[in-house]
Amino acid sequence: MVRSSAERERPEGAISSLEADPRRGASVRIQVGGQPYCTVPAEVAAAEALKVGDPIDEARHERLNRAADAEAAFRTALRSLEARSYARSDLARRLVRKGHPRPAVDAAMERAAALGLLDDAAFARTYVETRSVRGRGPARLARDLMVMGVERGLIDSAIASHWPDGQDEAELPLALVTKRAAQLADLPPAVRRRRLIAFLARRGYSGRSVTAAVTRAISAD
Repeated sequence: MVRSSAERERPEGAISSLEADPRRGASVRIQVGGQPYCTVPAEVAAAEALKVGDPIDEARHERLNRAADAEAAFRTALRSLEARSYARSDLARRLVRKGHPRPAVDAAMERAAALGLLDDAAFARTYVETRSVRGRGPARLARDLMVMGVERGLIDSAIASHWPDGQDEAELPLALVTKRAAQLADLPPAVRRRRLIAFLARRGYSGRSVTAAVTRAISAD
């Protein structure tokens, strides 16, 4: 869990050091009385006109700690985004679970979006493209993306872009079910058909594309 401003007490004494953070040159590490106090964006330090020898009064303490919370949340977001892409709401939930205050998370999300690091429309398109080749159908993809907090309009647009007018939607379930049908060849026809339909339904395929694919796969035996 992270240490938030609610847990940071206002230090006694004056600022003893202002140093650029070696890991992020756009941030400034502040020490008070020779002890680490907090790290804030360089623009915040400039706006506060911080100087060595300045005292930290209560109002400044609150401002710097809000900035430090937002900076910490942003760094956690960056580490997460270096590993993989996220939908904005999904990443925000993860940061809150890690202990970052909600206002700090909101500020971090705005900052990441402004840098082009969060784009739910692009995320939805990529998710549909990569997961569809693994056998996930439109319904399953839509459920996944809604759980991640992606807006329904963006989801529908991503799915429509990948399957314009249903194009190629029937071909993938046929390929999937043909392979699965061979594995279930020893089952009675009715049982085999039921299992194949359930197999495709779990992957997000429904309607006529499922029944047509199952019928074609069984007929091809």
